[in-house]
Amino acid sequence: MAMLDMAGPSPALKLTALVLLVALLPLSWWWLRQRAASSRARLAALTALTLFLTFDLIVFGAFTRLTDSGLGCPDWPGCYGQASPLGAQADIHAAQQAMPSGPVTWTKAWIEMLHRYLAMVVGLLILVAAVFSWRVRARLPHSPWWALATLAWVIVQGLFGKYTVTLKLYPAVVTLHLLGAVLLLVLLVRQHESFADRPLPPGLPRGPVLAVLALVLGQIALGGWVSTNYAVLACRGFPDCNGAWWPAMDAAHGFTLLRELGRAGHGGYLPFEALVAIHMAHRLFAVVAVGGLVWLMLRLRREPAAPYRRYAGLLAALVLAQVATGLSNVVLDWPIAAALAHSGGAAALVGVLSSLLARLRPAAGPVAARAAQPA
Repeated sequence: MAMLDMAGPSPALKLTALVLLVALLPLSWWWLRQRAASSRARLAALTALTLFLTFDLIVFGAFTRLTDSGLGCPDWPGCYGQASPLGAQADIHAAQQAMPSGPVTWTKAWIEMLHRYLAMVVGLLILVAAVFSWRVRARLPHSPWWALATLAWVIVQGLFGKYTVTLKLYPAVVTLHLLGAVLLLVLLVRQHESFADRPLPPGLPRGPVLAVLALVLGQIALGGWVSTNYAVLACRGFPDCNGAWWPAMDAAHGFTLLRELGRAGHGGYLPFEALVAIHMAHRLFAVVAVGGLVWLMLRLRREPAAPYRRYAGLLAALVLAQVATGLSNVVLDWPIAAALAHSGGAAALVGVLSSLLARLRPAAGPVAARAAQPA
């Protein structure tokens, strides 16, 4: 059988070599374009590239969930102990023959492994950025703390990815994996802004942005809980739900966190009313989150500096897109393109708010401030 332990050197080495080979493509592109730039400019470009790939990883992770490919390869980090589905064809074929509509098929195996490859490439880029930041720390206007924190968190995120598979899509773990990816995005935005050093003119305090970012993260957590429990279609119709303005709901079972997929906390099957409660919580909190975003947009538009108004325009476009894609998930029975756009829009909202928050700071850090003082 190809179901081998990944401790064997051959599959592990093949997987490592494959990821290194793929990672060389973006790293080579970055180095060739930035080889004549300063250390800070090179780090800003590398974090921007990593941020772009992390956003892609979040969207592809949503695609993996939406296509039920999370268990396309039921072990970790390889596929039936192999570096790719090519070496596990016999096991995949046997699993597909035993259960044609089950979680393991040739297509789902490739989707799951491509997601893992991209995650490993992102992790490697974060490692390179952390090492480079530490080596040139004397030439940076700040400490490499954000780069090191990002490296530490991507390791934690890798463990979430492992247990997502080994615990068979345990809803709480899958939701934490999604939130971990969003937090990784926040850390990368903050890291990039620390290298770019583009402070906004004084005006808006950080408090309102932090509050709205917390609302958006709460809504993403609820959206992840909806997705991981397959509760998107628990409500048909809008603005009502299954023909009722306040349908029968079972929040106690729906928000029991320590339970297996499709199971209630006591071990029985999760009642349909629990799925309705999960869906309705996401709908109702969306009103709160959108209200907070609209308030922040109006607050930004009152600032005289043009960058604030640009942030207001970005948030307005993203909120409109989120409302449109969220409604289409329900009204059009969850088309995959709209669902992916909804996940990507949520990540983009977090990125824009994190960028705004990071730029609300003095132009220079303490090291640069001391260096600028006259002797």
